[in-house]
This record gives sequence, C-alpha cells and structure tokens, in this order.
Amino acid sequence: MSLADGQIPGEPAEPGPAPGPRPPAAPAVPETAGTPAPGPDEDARPEACGEGAARRGRPRSEGVERAVFDAVIGLLEGGVALGDVSIERIARTAGVGKATIYRRWAGKEDLLVELIRSVEPPDPALPGTSVRDDLVMLLEFMRRRGLAKRTSALLRNMFAQMQTHPRLWDQYHRTAIEPRRRLGIEVLERGVAAGEIRADLDLELVNDLFVGPLLLRTVLQPDADLSPDFPARVADTILDGVRPRD
Repeated sequence: MSLADGQIPGEPAEPGPAPGPRPPAAPAVPETAGTPAPGPDEDARPEACGEGAARRGRPRSEGVERAVFDAVIGLLEGGVALGDVSIERIARTAGVGKATIYRRWAGKEDLLVELIRSVEPPDPALPGTSVRDDLVMLLEFMRRRGLAKRTSALLRNMFAQMQTHPRLWDQYHRTAIEPRRRLGIEVLERGVAAGEIRADLDLELVNDLFVGPLLLRTVLQPDADLSPDFPARVADTILDGVRPRD
C-alpha cells in the first residue's frame, strides 16, 4: 500500500468492507417478476395490473368450470339451501379464488343458470323440413327435458327452490325459456306463411296449446306417460284443429 493510497505505513488499516466475492450483478428483471408462480389454478388470484390485458378474453378452462359446477352440486346434495350458496362458499369448496368465478360469470344467478342448462338436454336443432317436423322436434325436446327432470335430483331440487328466488328464476326465464318460446312462435309464423296454419289465430295461444300437454305431464303430473310418440300425437292433434278450413 502506498502513501498515494492514503494509508500511513505502520498504522492499522481502517475498517472497510468485508473481503469476499462481490455479489453478482442483478439479472435482467422479467416482466412478470414479483408475481407468484402460478399454481394449478392460476386464475384463482386477482389479476395484477400488468397482467389484465394479457388475460382478458382468454378461453374458459373446462377443468375450472367442472370444479365449480361440482362444488355447487356437492353443496346442494349436501343439503345446503340455494339461498345459502354464495360465491365465496362455492369458491372455497371448489378450491379456486372468487376472482376465478367472477371472470367467468357475472354473479351467482348466471352461474346457476349455466349449471342447469349443462344438465338439461341441449336445445334442439330444427330439421326445417316442415312445420310439423319442427313442432315435433320442439315437443321432443320438452319430453326429454321432462324425463331428465324426473331422473335428476339436482334439477328437481333446483327447480323447486328457484320458485322462491325471483332473480334466479327471472334469469333462467330470460335466457332459457323465452328463447325457446320465441322459436316456437317463429315455427308457427312459418306455418301461417306456408298456409298450414290459419292466419286468424292468436299464435301465442296456439303455442300454449302445443306446449301445454308437455308441461302438464312434466310439472303437474310427473308420473304421467311421456312415451316417445307423445310429441307427434300432440302435434298432429293440434295441427288438425288449426289448419285452414275448406
């Protein structure tokens, strides 16, 4: 050590930094630094500010949806009343975060309606070959839905409780029942245009005549006959009365 270094010969050196290897230079920080590594359900965490744009619009995870649906089914089958099934309780049971659920459904009503529709038979694809064929297909869907309701404890439970939850019932009516009803009216309007149904009839009433027997046997008479030929018998009987008169 020289005097130029500021050290007086013979004097002990002033304490300085402990000798040792210098700490390595900090690596370049990736954009996701500071974000915990994603677990099995990375959606379970609320989105960080920098991640929102990347995650917005990503497709739903079928595994997460199945876990959420199974959680709701488990709660209901375990005796939990529909009014006590909250988003927080569903998330805890499914092992996901509430943010996961809210990214997929606007609220509990949307989630429950989608669950019901996942258990019900899919909406029918009308053949379009004739008004009669389309009406029979719509009635066949109602028959299958009635049979599913008879055999599914989940559907029976949910429909029984929905009557006391107006918001849930309104949501189901708006997203499931009304579109099917409009579809039936459209089929009848085509029948009028094709000359198969009289133009002087109230089509709302005619539609009620078609769906009424199916509703009667699935709601008020759950043990009544729902044989495979029942939709065709209903359609033929009512069409015979609404055809144009000679």
